[in-house]
Amino acid sequence: MRRRELLLMAIGIMAARAVRAQQKAMPVIGFLNSGLPDTDLPFLAAFRQGLGDAGFMEGKNVAMEPRWAEGRYDRLPVLVGDLVSRKVDVIAAGGDAAVIAAKDATSTIPIVFFNGGDPLAMGLIASLAHPGGNVTGFSTFAAALLPKRLELLSEGHRLAGEPERSQCRALH
Repeated sequence: MRRRELLLMAIGIMAARAVRAQQKAMPVIGFLNSGLPDTDLPFLAAFRQGLGDAGFMEGKNVAMEPRWAEGRYDRLPVLVGDLVSRKVDVIAAGGDAAVIAAKDATSTIPIVFFNGGDPLAMGLIASLAHPGGNVTGFSTFAAALLPKRLELLSEGHRLAGEPERSQCRALH
């Protein structure tokens, strides 16, 4: 199973805990994503599996309201506004733009995020140890780790005796 699917399962479990804290007969989870439904269906399935692992089955004891911006970030405020007006119990937001839109839309509905950026630098949380407010979640810190990943890749090529890209260009 891929890392992103595992993260979404964990987000599902976190969302389930937030829903459990609400104590409603049929709590509603808003799922907000900036991507396309077709490409994100495996991740939504992993999210649902995480909910199931925490004892929540869609249609039985929890309802889902999924929304996708389909790559059009300008749609996110309208989509999250719809979730807020429907009074969902928790919003699971995927992607930096989606979580920012959710945070801008509500300070009372719990928001559980999964993104690649630095939530502290983006102003989503007060600190990593104590996020504060209504926003919490997981981050892969993808942007911050990119230079280190490139360094490790280059080091791996050097150790394997392979020429680096700059050396390859010089050979041609």
